[in-house]
Amino acid sequence: MSLIIVESIRPHMLKKEIILDSILGTAFIISLILLFQMVRFFGEFSLLDPIGDAIGDVETTDLVFSEIREPPKVDKNVVLINIGELSRREIARELQIINDYGPAVIGIDSYFWSLKEDSIGDLLLNRSLSDIENLVLVSQLKYNKFSDTYDSIKYSDPFFNLGSTGFANLETDALAQHQFKVCRSFPPVKIVNEAREMAFSVKVSELFDPEKTDRFLARGNDYEIINYRGNVMDFGQSKFGGRYTALDVEDVFEHRFQPELIKDKIVLFGFMGEDFSDRSWEDKFYTPLNIKYAGKSNPDMFGVVVHANIISMILNQDYIGKQSKISGVVTALVICFITVLIFTWIYRRLPQWYDGLTKAIQLVIVLLMLTVNVFIFHWFNYKTSLTLATILIALTGDSLEICYGLIKNLFSKRGRKAVFRLYKEY
Repeated sequence: MSLIIVESIRPHMLKKEIILDSILGTAFIISLILLFQMVRFFGEFSLLDPIGDAIGDVETTDLVFSEIREPPKVDKNVVLINIGELSRREIARELQIINDYGPAVIGIDSYFWSLKEDSIGDLLLNRSLSDIENLVLVSQLKYNKFSDTYDSIKYSDPFFNLGSTGFANLETDALAQHQFKVCRSFPPVKIVNEAREMAFSVKVSELFDPEKTDRFLARGNDYEIINYRGNVMDFGQSKFGGRYTALDVEDVFEHRFQPELIKDKIVLFGFMGEDFSDRSWEDKFYTPLNIKYAGKSNPDMFGVVVHANIISMILNQDYIGKQSKISGVVTALVICFITVLIFTWIYRRLPQWYDGLTKAIQLVIVLLMLTVNVFIFHWFNYKTSLTLATILIALTGDSLEICYGLIKNLFSKRGRKAVFRLYKEY
């Protein structure tokens, strides 16, 4: 009779122990993550830096842009004009030629900080700018590294600052022009010293279609992921080249275009090399459209083309949603706990299979999460936040061995007795 009672109680007790151990194991893994974060914050911890440098520029969702997505159509609402290395009087001439064809909005992705010695050139540029009905010039947000905020806005000289303005800053992790600069997202609006400044692309969109721009801003996101459509002709540096019509300097000066190309369109002026044969890296970024989505070697998109992609996203209302940080953390904890629960059961019931079986399960779970992330992004234009979940899963197998085999035994009477018994034997 007593044997039957014991046998009926043991499975229940085992389930309870597995659940309690799983909670302990999950807490231990989270503690390790927090410990690593503290070490990185308070001191130098560069052991993993080479790995981080190698894969830090890669996101699985880049595969959607570069490999999975169907080629988009050419955006006929936006035309790009190269200003190359032109002088101000030559830029004035370009502006005058294009403005004569009746564009809806002209945006200029170039700064005119101060007056030059060429006063005639300045005067001609001023006159060309003043003739444009809907004009957007770029401003620059000035970053204060001590306060870690943007504390001022710099505008072109008042002699040229005749239209609306929008900041041209495209935030990346790079500290200098020659460093790796990958651009995946942008801030639509910034508040600087109580002044509200829109991004250059958002301001251009507002002048062209206020209703669609208002719907975009109503999303209220501090940062928006750029839903890249394509590039100009770029010698094969990125996928989907030729999705924007671009005119080189001589094309404009010699009127090598049809009037309907410009009429009632958005026209963006900006630097795209000295001419289209120039492979310049100036004001050029890496994007998810890069032909080499891993181990990138050459930047693929000029800043003015990035602005064009943002404008297309707003006007086509083709936004990308993003999972919040809090939701991402909750998702990671749930996935981690379920994984720990499975691993704990294996640890208790199949200890001889633990190492091989858990490694295989880890691999399957990580690959499954990466696949789910890619296809959710592709099908629903929604970016999940599974980075933390992936890290937790990668740590689970070995961390549980430490937790159950070392930490738990240190705090159990039976475990300490076994160590002391072994010590006495020697």
